[in-house]
Amino acid sequence: MDKDRKFPGQPLLSQILHVIPASIITSAVLKHNSNRYYKKLPLRVHLTSLLYGVFSYCNGLREICEGMLGCEGKLAHLGLDRAPSRSTLSDANTNRSYRVFETIYFGLLSKYQGVISDSRLKGLSISNLKIIDSTTISLFGDILRGVGRPRLDGARRKGGIKVHAMMDAFSGVTEFVRMTAAKVHDRRFLLQLKLTAESFIVFDKAYNDYNLFAKWSKANVWFVTRMKENAIFHVTKVINDNTRKKNAKGILKEQYITIGYKQEKAAMRLRLRRIVFKADDGKVYEFITNNFKIKAKEVALIYKYRWMIELLFKQIKQNFPLRYFWGESQNAIKMQIYCVLIAQLLMVVIRKKSATRKSFANMITVIRLHLMSYVGLLNFIKDTYQA
Repeated sequence: MDKDRKFPGQPLLSQILHVIPASIITSAVLKHNSNRYYKKLPLRVHLTSLLYGVFSYCNGLREICEGMLGCEGKLAHLGLDRAPSRSTLSDANTNRSYRVFETIYFGLLSKYQGVISDSRLKGLSISNLKIIDSTTISLFGDILRGVGRPRLDGARRKGGIKVHAMMDAFSGVTEFVRMTAAKVHDRRFLLQLKLTAESFIVFDKAYNDYNLFAKWSKANVWFVTRMKENAIFHVTKVINDNTRKKNAKGILKEQYITIGYKQEKAAMRLRLRRIVFKADDGKVYEFITNNFKIKAKEVALIYKYRWMIELLFKQIKQNFPLRYFWGESQNAIKMQIYCVLIAQLLMVVIRKKSATRKSFANMITVIRLHLMSYVGLLNFIKDTYQA
């Protein structure tokens, strides 16, 4: 009995891959016709190879191929006859569309949404909070056009790829992703979102677009963000003002305001709610929202939850290989990023199912060290010493 629990007959990576239903891969293949020109490397083998590279933190295709070559006796458990060659993997990364991996990611998200979602966040009365932000991954200018002036020393200019994401606050994973050159302004991302009525979204002031805010208000899509320092507004009603109180903290001021914007060259006024909040550290924040029903304290709390997406970006960058890329084409880079997102989603699902108290970083480290070991996945994640 104990022996069966310790040696389940499948390596850890094989058990992780079983979390991906075969139907999702098959559906992605049919949608993008992705196996037509890749007889030597079908999508399933390609995905398995790249996920091996993600979980083992490989910094290049050579490391992936040589690492898998050293696991020849165990590759059958992963559904592989042999380790792919570096040239075959390189060609597939360049030519097979990254969108097939995007399809797999969102297929997994759809399947496991109910598993990973929590019922509510502490202190919030709402149940549909989305967080928007972006992070830049450094690249050289000849891979993807970046920003900045040419370097004086003649070296290649560093640019970057900007990953724009909308995260579901109740599940901890991204629901919508777009990748652009680093110089693309954040506000363009908002135009691509399809938000349902009664959705709440929170983002930094870099995304502020009053014209779009007006459209959201008409569609009952609610937002919370910070007001820009140079914003010009008119106060129409003062709801609360504690600024004269000695050592006041929390909500200092609540006002109804209007802000001007242009719509088809016509001057318009947007009605908003402005809340001035003083944190325990003494820092003062000015929030604006188009929702007039939730409490002022909840507006401040919603913005505080925005840090969750920054932690997500930090979690991904620290625990998965995004420092070096497995190809110089835009397609290969985007493919690798989607594989990292797939790996992060799989880890969230497994962490939820195992009910472990391990931190995400500790869980990833344990998996990396025992990726091809024959141990029971959920028991091992929950309690490494008892598995």
